[in-house]
Amino acid sequence: MPISAPPPSTPSVSPLRKLADHSADRRMLILAAAALVIGTGGAFGAWLLLKLIALATNVFWFGRLSVQPVEIVDSKVGFAVLVIPVIGSLIIGLMARFGSEKIKGHGIPEAIEAILYGESRLSPKVALLKPLSSAVSIGSGGPFGAEGPIIMTGGAIGSLFAQCFRLSAAERKTLLVAGAAAGMTGIFGTPLAAILLAIEVLLFEWKPRSFVPVVIAALVSLAWRPLLLGAGPLFPFTGAALDHWAAAPAIALPLGVVVGLEAALLSQALYRIEDLFHRLPIHWMWWPAIGGVVVGLGGLVDAHVLGAGYGNIQALLDGSLAVRVVLALALVKAVVWLVALGSGTSGGVLAPLLILGGALGFLIGQALPGPAGFWALAGMAAILSGAMRAPLTGALFACELTGDFAALPAMMAASAGAYAISVLIMRRSILTEKIARRGRHILQEYTVDPLEFLQAGQIMTPDPATLPGAMTVPDAARFFADQATHRSYPVVDEDGRLLGLASRSDALRWHVEGGPIDATLGGALSDASQPVAWPDSPIGDVADLMVDTGVGRIPIVDQTSGRVVGILSRHDLLKARSVRREAELDRSNRRRG
Repeated sequence: MPISAPPPSTPSVSPLRKLADHSADRRMLILAAAALVIGTGGAFGAWLLLKLIALATNVFWFGRLSVQPVEIVDSKVGFAVLVIPVIGSLIIGLMARFGSEKIKGHGIPEAIEAILYGESRLSPKVALLKPLSSAVSIGSGGPFGAEGPIIMTGGAIGSLFAQCFRLSAAERKTLLVAGAAAGMTGIFGTPLAAILLAIEVLLFEWKPRSFVPVVIAALVSLAWRPLLLGAGPLFPFTGAALDHWAAAPAIALPLGVVVGLEAALLSQALYRIEDLFHRLPIHWMWWPAIGGVVVGLGGLVDAHVLGAGYGNIQALLDGSLAVRVVLALALVKAVVWLVALGSGTSGGVLAPLLILGGALGFLIGQALPGPAGFWALAGMAAILSGAMRAPLTGALFACELTGDFAALPAMMAASAGAYAISVLIMRRSILTEKIARRGRHILQEYTVDPLEFLQAGQIMTPDPATLPGAMTVPDAARFFADQATHRSYPVVDEDGRLLGLASRSDALRWHVEGGPIDATLGGALSDASQPVAWPDSPIGDVADLMVDTGVGRIPIVDQTSGRVVGILSRHDLLKARSVRREAELDRSNRRRG
């Protein structure tokens, strides 16, 4: 078959994006508008969840239908405290078995897994059953908080809204996380901490496309909160602060290290207990009931360990509890929480962590200057940072919960201490360990992708070997058979402008098909679809070009003259990663250049 020889023409330039600091476009405005609706949904979801918890608490412990907030410690049920948590846990086991297994656990790992591996799709069943199961769990005495369930529920609201429209998986993720942030803001009134939690734990990116809608959803939820749940901090701090004392952060840092060790111990204990449940010779549907037995025994020892325990948090901050009471609370709360959560029931981790970290800070604070409540607050910030690997969230959460922003330097110091020791001694956080046990590894570090940071001109092979467009096809075939050291070569005209790319596969085709002896490469390879890139093109775009076209060597041409100035291969892309690795590991102080 003769080789066609259309007129020579310069290949068209591949459509590479314009360079800019950020990748935002008008789609961000669409997501921001959607966040107005999702923020409202998150606020009302938080309101509904708290009402459901109050209803379940009234039904289980007071035998009445009411949505008025009550404390379990005020009930007079006697030895029925041993039975009520078991009943609630049996209900949750049945809901998980015949409804959805995704209601098990504390919500945040499930949200992360949906984001990273489930295209940010959550089902209506989860949106309905998660708050119901959490209300039954907490209302029947489960030692959990409402934050994990509302993050899952708010995320489901955002995900379901996104699924109603033609959105990408990345855009669905943005709206899912926006719903989660709105729900957390609705429960706690902490928009800054909710936004930071989204950034540090859920989004796995730092882009305007995701940041702006999350902020809008959190602020919309905050605007609704005074009408639905009331205004002001959830746990106002009335103790004498140490905000103007320069030594407070210096003391808070080592305190944070100690609390970080507590966070590591709790995480390890939780998954040891979970492993023990997996060894039981009974169906997992019955595991929550076994956990409920331990909860009931804990409630018999001290009823303060039952439920979310928000009153305990306030008492720790006020410094109104005796040391022996705090010690007993910390020990019993830790046991019932770890066993109940390890059994696979439904409930959150933030409130129990606040109590356990606050209790340790309170106890250490007995030997420190200032009120013990201040050090309890530092312990709360530290344990969130150490357990969840979210130091900014931990520090801001403590300040927003109490309204004491003057304590931020000390809270940040405590968070940093806990974070530092946690990442050194624990491979994973209490959130990601559950996901890792399902065979999936998550890296929680944000770095600049070298494929986006470097440009083609920085890693290309400059002045590559080329073939003249006037070379005949038979000569080119012999060249590839006897002399070629690369799989392909740019073909250029007499001025060095690109005409196409000749490869070994082309040479083989020419040998098989034959053709006129006077056919030239310039005529045989002229193709307006030849992919090319500029020297200032991000190499990530070049990598995408390789994937889209199947071409493994991309010519780099001068944007003005069209001359070939280099070539970029797959091997060159791998060199970009080695450059970053060398920057991480090379400690030789040698000068370059």
